[in-house]
Amino acid sequence: MVEEVPPVRIVIAEDQAAVREGLALLVGTVAGITVVGQAPDGEVAVRLAGELRPDVVLMDLSMPRCDGVEATRRIKEQHPEIEVVVLTTYADDDWVLRALEAGALGYLTKSANKHEIGRAVHAAAAGQALLDPRVQRRVLGAALSPAPASTPPPEDDAKLTKRETHVLTLIAAGRSNKEIAAELFVSETTVKSHINRIFAKTGSRDRAQAVRYAYQAGYVRD
Repeated sequence: MVEEVPPVRIVIAEDQAAVREGLALLVGTVAGITVVGQAPDGEVAVRLAGELRPDVVLMDLSMPRCDGVEATRRIKEQHPEIEVVVLTTYADDDWVLRALEAGALGYLTKSANKHEIGRAVHAAAAGQALLDPRVQRRVLGAALSPAPASTPPPEDDAKLTKRETHVLTLIAAGRSNKEIAAELFVSETTVKSHINRIFAKTGSRDRAQAVRYAYQAGYVRD
């Protein structure tokens, strides 16, 4: 008998009621996704994350009381197992990098259709990053820009092992922990241990920062 996979439970955070309710209806039709809560601002999004413990929060950025970047940061600090996918009108460098540095795993603009949103939500639930192509170009552009003269090159500090370097390149390629484990013929627990050491050595809080580091340090080329 095939084991039934539980749906990905999501909370939608969006300050415009019509957009929020429309998203709930739209995303609710995607197979394998269940909308369990809606938040009109970042404060409510943080509260619902704690109360409902969804798998993913679909997060707008420009919201009253607490914007999406701050809400993302607080959710990831309080509930690191909950992933955040940003869905917003903004695609400029500042918003993109701030959201990813706060811990967002996916970043889409509101031009995305329901299938693209669904893929991003499922990817995030599996621990895999998915970025809008325009957003990805901006992130890579920022990552490949020269570091300030006063900042030592990242590779001088990390001293990653050969295996850690391999894992980092796989993270940068968008592989999930499960996919990395399969490729390296190790357990997901072992992969998580490698990733934790990579984060510690590179000063990264999350996968997005580790990917940025990989490009800056020359482990991955555009």
